[in-house]
Amino acid sequence: MQTLREILAAPIEPATWSSLDDFWPHLQSLVRKAKHPVDAAILGGFQSEILATAFAAGYQSALHALFPALPTDVIVSLCITERGGGHPRAILSRLERIESLEPSSFGTYALTGEKRWATLSDRASLLLVVARAGEDATTNRAVFRLVRVSPHAMGVRVTPMPETPFVPEIRHAEISFDKVVVDEGDLFPGDGYEDFVKPFRTVEDIHVHAAGAAYLVRICRKYNLDRSLLERLAQVLTSLHMLAAGDPKDALTHVILAGVLHESSAILREFDTTFAKIDPVAYAKFAQDKPIFEIASRVRAERANKAFERLRG
Repeated sequence: MQTLREILAAPIEPATWSSLDDFWPHLQSLVRKAKHPVDAAILGGFQSEILATAFAAGYQSALHALFPALPTDVIVSLCITERGGGHPRAILSRLERIESLEPSSFGTYALTGEKRWATLSDRASLLLVVARAGEDATTNRAVFRLVRVSPHAMGVRVTPMPETPFVPEIRHAEISFDKVVVDEGDLFPGDGYEDFVKPFRTVEDIHVHAAGAAYLVRICRKYNLDRSLLERLAQVLTSLHMLAAGDPKDALTHVILAGVLHESSAILREFDTTFAKIDPVAYAKFAQDKPIFEIASRVRAERANKAFERLRG
């Protein structure tokens, strides 16, 4: 509640950063101040003049929520998607144990494959990569592992991809891995897809939308928009803060999140009309970037449908 109190009452200070690189040191100070990653997402969104920096704050906060042991002073990128998409069938990158008689090679693996559309990977200092690691003999299904990889490791090549039509400041890259050596200690325990990829989609939605709602709070306060918008945004942020502390695999979490995002969309439509009239120049940039709120909307709808089915047994 303290974070929400702060963004509703704190002075609207001008944002002095014009790029994501300029914003990054400031975000680090917010991370150190925040009690939980979702608080860093909210504070980062509130202190953003553009959606790109709000998204970056939400995305990095989501990673730190799911991976608490990650360093907070470097940019991290989760690498899932390949040419065929992000479904398990499309993930062809593979992690293979290195077979050698050399004692120094025991407990090491080779990572080979390609990823694309890895968010912020063009400036990341740490990559989290999902790869196939064989098959389960009982189910005959692929086994996935998640590994830490430095973008500067031998065999890694990062190629920036073209800018997207919205939030062009958030860059993506194609990354190739050619027999990159990975130590046992760089493997996360558990199933890389079920334990990390699936829950991350929920965790990312919570934190990115929290940052986005906090950004809208800033704009509402800056232009003295209708107070009812602030009241509804405060309700949305309270719900997202609560969900951030819950289980991202719980069906009830998905049902509540679906309701919160529906309310966020309704607020955004009302906000959109008002903002366009008050400051057409600032609105033009917002209008360019706002499609980011609709990314994966179909996947969210399917997730909500499945959650209701699970709740009903």
